[in-house]
Amino acid sequence: MFANILRENKIVAGILAVIRIWLGYNWMTAGWGKLTSGGFDASGFIKGAIANPITGPDGAPVYGWYVNFLESFVLPNIDLFNFIVPLGEFLIGLGLILGCLTTAAMFFGLVMNFSFVLAGTVSHNPTDILLGFIILFAGYNAAHYGLDRWVVPFLRKTFNKKVDVHVKTTA
Repeated sequence: MFANILRENKIVAGILAVIRIWLGYNWMTAGWGKLTSGGFDASGFIKGAIANPITGPDGAPVYGWYVNFLESFVLPNIDLFNFIVPLGEFLIGLGLILGCLTTAAMFFGLVMNFSFVLAGTVSHNPTDILLGFIILFAGYNAAHYGLDRWVVPFLRKTFNKKVDVHVKTTA
């Protein structure tokens, strides 16, 4: 019942639009600040996450696999991540504000939120994750008042075209 209300009710769609736009504004301004600051560098953050991982009661890293990922993949490719993070934040925000490719934008927003949490940054990420899952679960209704109202049907029509294939057989 709750799922149906979240996915079909137009009043809820309006509430979701407000949440979506608020999240989008936060994502977009974070990305824009990094894009226009004259050079974003995540290496200090990554090195700090590697040097001071989240530890359990025994002192061992709780997410050792993530620390290994940061150390062996992210840090050697930091220039790529210095480009992807601000651009990704900005595009996630733009998608959420416009309600365009909303579920994709929210999915990638959640991936980034979880990445920050796994690296040891709490900040506003738990709230963003909770609201992000609500937006993601609501699906199409979260962008009922947005561009997805036109974009999603267009994409479905475009990518679901059946191609007539005539197979010739030779005897």
